[in-house]
Amino acid sequence: MKFILLFILFFSTLYATKISDVSNIVGVRDNQVIGYSLVVGLKKTGDGTTSRFTLQSISNMLRAMNINMDPIDIMSKNVAAVVVTATMKPFARQGDKIDVTVSSIGDSKSLEGGTLLMTPLKGVDGKIYALAQGAISIGGLNTRGAGNASHPTTGIVFNGGIIEREINIDLFHQKYATLSLKESGFRNAVGIQKAINDYYHTQLAIAMDSRSIKLKCPQNRSMIEFLAEVQEINMDYHPKDKIIINERTGTIVAGVNIELKPVVLTHGDITIKIVEEKKLSKPAGSMSVDNNLVIGLNENEVYTKEGTTTVANLVRSLQKLGASPKDIISILEAMKSAGSISAELKVI
Repeated sequence: MKFILLFILFFSTLYATKISDVSNIVGVRDNQVIGYSLVVGLKKTGDGTTSRFTLQSISNMLRAMNINMDPIDIMSKNVAAVVVTATMKPFARQGDKIDVTVSSIGDSKSLEGGTLLMTPLKGVDGKIYALAQGAISIGGLNTRGAGNASHPTTGIVFNGGIIEREINIDLFHQKYATLSLKESGFRNAVGIQKAINDYYHTQLAIAMDSRSIKLKCPQNRSMIEFLAEVQEINMDYHPKDKIIINERTGTIVAGVNIELKPVVLTHGDITIKIVEEKKLSKPAGSMSVDNNLVIGLNENEVYTKEGTTTVANLVRSLQKLGASPKDIISILEAMKSAGSISAELKVI
């Protein structure tokens, strides 16, 4: 199993960043729409007769064109039933074009070369916000040869959606706005409050909780001008320590300075004692990894300088002792449960 270990180095516990990088404006958001339709013009790669909903949809379409056809009499393999999805960006206006994704829901083998018929795209309120139609691109190649193989039952219609109904977001006439932190934290909420108030030399921002900061627009600016300035203000941001583990690939991503408490751990046939010392011991048969880390191979002990007992050194030691990626991941999870690791551990 291939093992990848990445350490992200933070030179301090905080760094300067723009407010726009760590927060969103409440109400300014994407909106998703969805629809059901048919793709025509396929080369005998459409839904078969077992997809009865496709046959019924074809019959309904023909009936709307004054052609009566019983679904049971339709034998075409050039049509596929699809679900169409798209994302509307904030402040999208009538006539704006968006990309739409087309996905087969029947037993179609490929949507290559197909054309999406006009599809109403609805929001969660059931209203139509866009219409989609056009030629489908599945990208790459669907046959052997040069190029990458595509996923033939999903495609994109580039600029195939046209906005018909706008989602109104009136910021211009508002006197107040709210910022929402992308990652909640009282310290960062107060940091944004302080950065904005220091920039304007008056009390315009107040942290409402660990995620929300309420803003009052100054009298000499419009809300749009005010938010544009606020988003460019620098603040001292305190990121949370995290360890991200991908069990499928054996990838571990961690901050290089994440500390852990000295422990004795046993996992299968691996037993290690982690010892923190002011002056590193170097017993017989030991191996120096660097100035802060010594591995006692005979005693299965890991010696670290005081203040350097970190996840990075633990993982490096386990690698030197021949632990597999699966073993290392299991050990980190167990240590987190035991409270030896204070950082957030997330398995994806």
